[in-house]
Amino acid sequence: MKISGSFIAKVAGTLTAICLVVAALLGGVNAITADKIAAINLANTEASLKAVASADEFVQVDLTDAMTAAASSQGAKVTEAYEVKAGGENVGYAFKMVASGSQGNIEMIVGVDADKAVTGVSIVSNKETAGIGSKVMSNEPNAKGVPVLDQFKGLSGAGSLVVGKTVDAISGATVSSKGVTKGVNGALAVAEALG
Repeated sequence: MKISGSFIAKVAGTLTAICLVVAALLGGVNAITADKIAAINLANTEASLKAVASADEFVQVDLTDAMTAAASSQGAKVTEAYEVKAGGENVGYAFKMVASGSQGNIEMIVGVDADKAVTGVSIVSNKETAGIGSKVMSNEPNAKGVPVLDQFKGLSGAGSLVVGKTVDAISGATVSSKGVTKGVNGALAVAEALG
């Protein structure tokens, strides 16, 4: 059976028109929701900052090449950095970190005090599997009964945190636990790079 050139042109034209309409609709939906998504992300970031450090003020600082390289050396990415101030004095830092989980990126805030020890970990956003990786994200207890995110408090030493050795995973959510651990190691490396 031979297909005519006019039939091919008609089908191609129809498919092109459908693609253009769908692209326009997606662009419209994005324009409507982009500001709302940004506002939700900002609110989650602010709540996470307050959850990981006691402070009067969080002052955002510019990222440097040394900071991004330090985070990268631990398998994570730093996207924002904040100086944590109490009584006008610097008492540490908080970093927005991104690391790979089982279903996508895990975005978290990690607080680090002046002695370069973790003050807290709070999840900003994630796409982890409900009922498995979500247990890590919602800080459920591990096998030892310790909330999985809380176990990082007081720990220090970039690269020294290892799931199964210094950090306990949630059963069935090892990849999610490793993702958070990479983010925390990355934050500690960034804090060490700041001196």
